Parts: sequence; structure tokens; C-alpha cells
Amino acid sequence: MEEYKTFQAKGSVTAEDVRKMMGDESFYARMREFHRALLRSNINSSVQANGDFRVSGTPLSFAGNNSNSLRGGQSQRCDGEIEQDNCKAKPQDAHQDNSTPPNCRDPQGVPLPVSYDYDPNYYQCRLLDVNSTAPELKFADCNALKADATYGKYVNFCDNRFLSSANKSVGYLCLPDPSKNTTNVLVPSPATGVITAWVHPTPETNPSLKRLDRCGFTMAQRSGINGTWVPQQGCVQREGYVNTAVQPYWSTTTDTVKVCAVEAQNRATNPYTGESCETARFNGDRTCGCGDKMRRCEIAEVHTARVTAFNEEPLFITDAVVRNDEPYFNILTTRRSFVNGTLSEFFRQRQGVGVFSIKSPADTATLPAVTYTSANQWSEYTRDTTHSGVLTTPAFLYRFPTQRARVNEFYEAFLCKHFAPAADASLPPPEDACNRENNLAKRCGCNYCHATIEPTGAHWGRFAERSALFLSPDQFPRLDVKCRDCAIAGDTNCGGECTQYVMQAFDGDGANSLGLLKTYLYRTADEEKNIEGGPQTLVQRMMETGDLERCTVKRIWNEFLGRAMTAEEQRLYLQTLSQDFAKNNHSLKGLIQQVVMSDAYRRID
Repeated sequence: MEEYKTFQAKGSVTAEDVRKMMGDESFYARMREFHRALLRSNINSSVQANGDFRVSGTPLSFAGNNSNSLRGGQSQRCDGEIEQDNCKAKPQDAHQDNSTPPNCRDPQGVPLPVSYDYDPNYYQCRLLDVNSTAPELKFADCNALKADATYGKYVNFCDNRFLSSANKSVGYLCLPDPSKNTTNVLVPSPATGVITAWVHPTPETNPSLKRLDRCGFTMAQRSGINGTWVPQQGCVQREGYVNTAVQPYWSTTTDTVKVCAVEAQNRATNPYTGESCETARFNGDRTCGCGDKMRRCEIAEVHTARVTAFNEEPLFITDAVVRNDEPYFNILTTRRSFVNGTLSEFFRQRQGVGVFSIKSPADTATLPAVTYTSANQWSEYTRDTTHSGVLTTPAFLYRFPTQRARVNEFYEAFLCKHFAPAADASLPPPEDACNRENNLAKRCGCNYCHATIEPTGAHWGRFAERSALFLSPDQFPRLDVKCRDCAIAGDTNCGGECTQYVMQAFDGDGANSLGLLKTYLYRTADEEKNIEGGPQTLVQRMMETGDLERCTVKRIWNEFLGRAMTAEEQRLYLQTLSQDFAKNNHSLKGLIQQVVMSDAYRRID
């Protein structure tokens, strides 16, 4: 180790030498890496970002699974050749009848389709080419095909599609895919003349696909509900683009931005149904859009920057405690935290909808206003009273996504304890009713660990699992009457409002707990106090045992000596160092000084 080599070269080590070493920036950098490893602060694989909330390309557009509900095809984008509010000026398929969209927007201003393409999941689309060996393709364009006496019947299925290599739309003939058993049996309708649909010859047999009509601009309503849109089967129905001078929050230029018309919208609710656009559902609702400055959406670089910032936040908390020589266990209880430009904008502008489930840790009016581009500028602020050091940071909550995982990390990192069944543990016979106990704190074979894990996990009971959302008692009461009534009526979905509540009963306790916030299921009165007390009360209780001090001594010993304490060293040093650590106001610098000046450290070879 570098500091040991320095001390060895000098021939001695004094308290002044150690204090000087701990005043150097390299020391604080080392402590940050020490805590990064201790907290396993890396949520890169913990936050699911499958691209459904991400925009890309020109025009900026969704291109994920949500494109199915918006446009009728996976990864399908808007029409980048037709301006939404001038949609009638340049029809894409002017060779067809009714090729001009009747309206660019509906009465509420919602963008409507301005062009359409045939879906390759149903059709085989082949490029028109005068040199083709297939007679039905030997045309320069769709107008030439339309004029042909033999193949003009296909005019409605001659589709001008954008060809990236040509940077323009060119003609394709799209006919039912002959390689698929659902489409290769379809026959033209009408049987003679210009074809307007493809139909199954024996619809009375109830085939999975009975009919494919020529594509158009009309979208049906979902379940007859106004304010919902269902793309036509077999068709990709695209809205156009808009040009805007309003830059996305991540932009560093002042150039006009080309955005798909659906994504460019900024509504708080669906104007027809009243459903919120501030939840994950927004990206499949044609009325919502990405919001002001695209705040509800992200690009790949933004997601990376957010994950990086969340990973760093707990390290700034620990750095402040160590740097200021505060009581070390403030890292577990302090309300102090930090934001850079990425996180400041994330919280203040309510960004990241659908990707991150996180409530602002403080009133947004009190958060430091750091510009988005200032990723390296970190500013201090105070979180609300629900927070407790690193234990309630998004990095911790996402990295350890369940109450049990959070308990396990706390025990391993700060108590140096591990959960494992007793060496002489035995299970009862399979037919024993104890094996069917849903409460793991009581189930035979599980209760050895879970009798501790379950009540301890209750301290995170107000933080949702697999997210970093605080479940406020105002919004998430202990018992929700609406959820209870839905559950009793057999409606376990209840409009999607009761995902945090017990909606199904698997035993008597569950039957009596319908409508109960899940974290309260199987809880004793004392465990309910743990829920309301939060992680702060867990730390306070552990402070009374001495385990926190002993574990920290072991961690620091391992860090500076490069190995764990031997049994003999624990006998000689552990109790004394732990007691001195406590008496010295839990000063980590003081503990490090004692370890570095110990006989054991001097004997490193």
C-alpha cells in the first residue's frame, strides 16, 4: 500500500504523518472507492430501460414496443416527409383513391395519421423495378402500375415506402405474405377489378385472420372509448412531424428540432378520458407526448448519465461525513444529500416517468438549481424526514430491490453478519402443515433466518420494492377501502390503482387482510412500529449493540492492512479499537489513525 511504503521509507510514523495523509485528496478518493465497494453502488443492471421511453433519430421518435399501440407496428416511427399541420399538401400515396388525410388533428389537437404503410408482419412488400423478372414488379412507380391493364388491380396495395438508401419514398407492391399460413390463404375482394381487401375463403371456419382491408387513415376506438385509438390491422399508420424551436432538456444547440407530432405534445392528462400523462402509461397514449422540453422522455446518453449520478450520490454522502470528521454512522442517518445537474433537473422537472420510480427527496422548490449540462457540479441539500443516509438513496433501494435484500446488505456491510441456516438444522416431514405456512418468519426451516429478516425488513416497509418510491401514508394508507372492496368483488386489478395492496388471499391471514398495504401483511404490533420508524430506528437500535463499531473496525483493518483480522488480532485489538472508536465520537479518521499506528500495521511485510 502506498501510505505504508511512504511510512516505511521514512523509517517511522507519527500521528502528524497520519493526519497529513488523511488531508490529501488521494485519501478521500480512496475512501470513496472503499464505500463504493462496501455499498456495491452500481444500479446499471437494476433499472430496466428497454427503450420504450426513449426517443431517437430524426425526427425524434419513440421506436420501442409502444409503437405498436401508437402506430401499429413494433419500432415504427412517424412520417418524416410530411409536416403534421400541412398534412394534405403532399399525400404519400397519391396514386390511390382517398389518399389525402381528411384531418391533420382531431378536435382536441391530437395528431392523426397522415400516411400509412402495409405491415410486413402480414404482407410481403417488394420493390418496384423495371428490370425485375417478376411481371407484377416491372414498373417505374405506382402510377405506372396503376395504368397497367393487368396489374392495375393492385393499385391500393402499391405502397410508397421510405427507402433510406434513396432518402425518399419509392414504390413497393405489398401482397399477403405467401410464407405465412394465416395470410397465404387469403383471396382478393372483389374477385375482379380493383382489389380493396383480402379475405379468407371460408370465414365460417372461424380462422384467426378473416380479413385484411386496404390501409387508410381511420383508427378505431379501443372498447368504444373516446380518446383511445387502435391502429388498423395489417397497417402502420403514421403521424407526421413538427418543427420546434423548443430544445430538449439534453440539447446543447439552438437549432430547430424535428420531432414526431405525437411525441411533441405536452399534456398533463388525456383530454377525453382524464387519465394521467404523468405515469408510465403516457408513452402508449396518443394524446400525451413527451411534455415540455421532452422532459418525460430520454435518450440513451441521458439514461447513462442518470444511472451514473445515482451511483455517485451515496459516495458524496459518505465523503462529506468522512471529510468533515463527523460521527461515522451519520452515513446511515443523515438527511444531507447532493445533486448534480442530471439529478437536479430530474427531480425539479419531474423527468424519467416510467423508467425510474422515485419521489423527489425534498420539496422541489428547495432543491439546488443546477443546469442539466453541469454533470460534475454537485450541490448539497437536505432531504425530507423520511430519509436516512445512504440507506434510502435510489442507489441503495434499486441495488437491493426487496426488503429482504436491503436487510441482507445492511447486515453484511455494517454488522459483518451473514444469514445462513444452522449447521444442525433439519426440516419437518413434507406433509407437516408448517411447510405450508406463508409467513416465512414462522415456516419451518425458513424461520431460523426470517424471524430476524422479516421484522428488520419492515424498516424499509414504506419504500416500495423494486423501485425507490416512498409510499407516503397520505397516498398509501395502511388500509385502502377501495382496494379492499375491489378484492372482495374479485377485481384484483382495480383499475391498476392497487398494486401495492393485498388483492388475493392465500391463507386466513390474507383473507382478513384484503386491501391492506402489502408491507403490513403478517406484521406484529412491534413490526408495524418498525415500518413507521424507518431505517433510522434500525440504526439507532444497532448503535446500542456495539456491532456497528466492531464491524467498522474490521472493515478499516482489512482496508489498511490488506487482509482480515486474525483470531489473535481480534483478541488483542478488536475490543479496544471498538471502544475507542465509540468514545472518539465515532471518528473514522481517529480509527484509521489508531489502526495505522498499531503494532500490527508496523509489522506488515
